[in-house]
Formats: sequence, structure tokens, C-alpha cells
Amino acid sequence: MAMVAVFVPRAIENRIVSELEQHGFRVAKPIESARAFADAAGDEAFDTLIVGSGPNHLTREVLETCDVRGIRIVALASTDAERRHAVDLGVLEVVDADAPWSHLARFLDEDRVFGRPEMERTAAAGSRSAERHGEVLTVWGPAGAPGRTTLAINIAAELAEQGHSVVLADADTHSGSVAPALGLLDEAPGFAAACRLAASDSLTIEELERVSERYQSPHGSFWVLTGIGRPHRWPELSGERVVATIAACREWVDFTVIDTGFCLENDEEISSDLFAPRRNAATISALREADRVVAVGSGDPVGLSRFLRAHVDLLEIVDAERVLTVVNRIRGSVIGANPAAQVEQTLLRFGGIESPVLVPHDQGALDAAILAGKTLRDVAGKSAPRLAVSKLVASRILPPTSTAGANSPSRRERRSRFEPVPG
Repeated sequence: MAMVAVFVPRAIENRIVSELEQHGFRVAKPIESARAFADAAGDEAFDTLIVGSGPNHLTREVLETCDVRGIRIVALASTDAERRHAVDLGVLEVVDADAPWSHLARFLDEDRVFGRPEMERTAAAGSRSAERHGEVLTVWGPAGAPGRTTLAINIAAELAEQGHSVVLADADTHSGSVAPALGLLDEAPGFAAACRLAASDSLTIEELERVSERYQSPHGSFWVLTGIGRPHRWPELSGERVVATIAACREWVDFTVIDTGFCLENDEEISSDLFAPRRNAATISALREADRVVAVGSGDPVGLSRFLRAHVDLLEIVDAERVLTVVNRIRGSVIGANPAAQVEQTLLRFGGIESPVLVPHDQGALDAAILAGKTLRDVAGKSAPRLAVSKLVASRILPPTSTAGANSPSRRERRSRFEPVPG
């Protein structure tokens, strides 16, 4: 029988406890204060906390304890201010304090509440796993804004346009920017919420759809797990959580496209605490879990220099055969005559990188996309960078005959047919 802890204002405590007991839940002993919560969590084995959304109840210390112990949080908000406080801390499981039991039950043990047998749940989970095992594409690039986010967004758009189910995840712990680039709200970062649910082993397909946002397009819509809008929240994206979230995304969609940060430093080399959180763990974990890494550099002398130096560090994390090199913003004004040939020669000579994908620069098209909060496919479908990304997806990411129709090969077959890409 599931045990639930309750830490809410006295005015609603009796009603919440009564409803829990009426529906078969065991309730832990009363929690008197936020400071006492850590001790209570250690004394009793409860897996869910129902907590008031006010600052006297929902504190960072309570969140940290829940994260460490894998306790799921359901917040009850009596006012708009309390709801904003919960969302600001990254808690998306927020229910109106006066809502009926059915609203609260959705966030508890749904399978037990609605009487679904354990054998049936296990069979359903196994069936989903057998049906889908999606591909993961991680987009990385060095410091200097080479166009990681722009490329990740438009790769996701092109995959969706081909009829595949796609999620675009923002795992950048330094400057997440997918949401503003697509005109989406990021007050409640979806990727951080998914990571928190993964930590408590509560991340299901239904939860992924709930915490994500949907980019709507007539050419192909896709899901978006928005990133952290405030850099100080990076500890929420631990390596273990990111790995678990990526695994859940594989079972959810055909393609997971991950936009990462630039830094590849192993934080333990600069920290005396081997068990402390690692700011770059999200990026490194996303790279290691990827089926294909899209490494992007900027097509100018400074950008190429940065890319070649960082590329050496990248190859210490992932195998070279999994890396697809893309050089963005190719233009003669900073490279000289025949810029494509010069970029190819530079990469081959100084990095041993063959057959890079070259994306021409079109400032007008990129500005129009940012202004509209749309993809290049939606606002500048015939622009040179959009056509280059479309060709990249068709020729280097999807197998030659890939379609989303009934006659398409299985996802496992598509993975086996990937050919290694030099560079």
C-alpha cells in the first residue's frame, strides 16, 4: 500500500488526510516544519509528498531532500502567488487546494487508484518498449555561438516534416535558448521537470507529454522540452537524471534532438568533492547517450579555430564514427573566394575531418525566423540554410528510403542501416 506524506497548511490538512485514507493510501506521521522534513523522509519510507505551495512549506531544502531520496512532489496552491512560487522552483505538479479528489488522484499512483492490475501494467510497459526505440541526436558546438540551437531546432523541424514523431530537448546548463527562439514560454522548464520525475522513477509517456510544449506547424509539429531559463538551476540536470530522461524519450518518439551546452570540462578535475553536482554532466551525458552527435562550428577563422581545438576534446567523449561535422554560416565575406573549398581544406588539414556538411549563411532568413518565433521551414522555406539542413537530414541522418508510411523499415532497422559518417 502506497504511503504519502502531507505537509500543507492546517486549514486543509484534515481534508487531504481524510481523502487519502478514504482511497486506500497510508499517511505518514505529521510534518511540523520544512526543517523537520529531512528527518521525516529518513524515518519513513514514503514515495510521494503532498506539500503546500507557499514559501513556508515548499522550500529549496524540501526539494533537495525529495530529489536525493526520489520522492515525488505534488503541490497544492491556494493562490496565484503560491502557484507562481511552485513553478519558479520547477514544480509542475501543482493542483488547486480546493480541487476535488479526482484532480489530485491524477498525480498519485494512478495505476493503483484506478485499479489497473500490476501484471497488466508490466505487460503494457513491455509492449511499449518493444514497439519503439527511438534515435537520439545530440547537437554540440564550442563556445562562441556557432548556431547550435538554430541547427537543433531546424533538424527537429525537418524530421517532423518527414512524418516522424520528434522531441526537441534543451539540455544547455549555461544558456538554454530553445524556448525564446520558438516563442514558447519557459517559466516552467520542461526538461528539468522531466529530470525530476525521472529521479523519482515517475517519468512516463503521459508525463512527458504533460511537461512538454508543442510547436505547431502545418509542415510538421514536434514536442519541446524547454530548458532552464535561469543558469543557477543547473544542479537539477544531473547526469543520472539526463540519462534516465533520454531513455524515456527513446520509448516516446522516433527522434530525440538534444541541444547542449558548449563546455566539455570534467568538473571533478576542478572540485575536491567527487560527489558534488557537475554543471557539465548534462552535456557530457547527452553526448555519450547519442546515436549521432552533430558537431557544429562557425564558418569563419575564429569559429573554425575554436571548433578544431574543442573537437579534440569531443573525441575523448564520443567515438569519431558517431560524429557528423557541420560548419554553419558559410560566407565569402570572412573566408574569401570559394569559402566552401577553403573550409573543407582547413578541416581536413588541421583536424583530419572529411566530408563536412556546409550550411550557407542568410541573415535575413535567420532574422525572420527569430522575429516570428518559427523554424526556417515555416518562414523561409526556400532559403539556403533551410535547404542545406533539409539535405543534411535527408542524406546524413535518415536512411535513403526513410518515410513515415506503413512500408517504411522498422526503427531498429533504420538504426542498423546508419552508415558511419567521416569527421
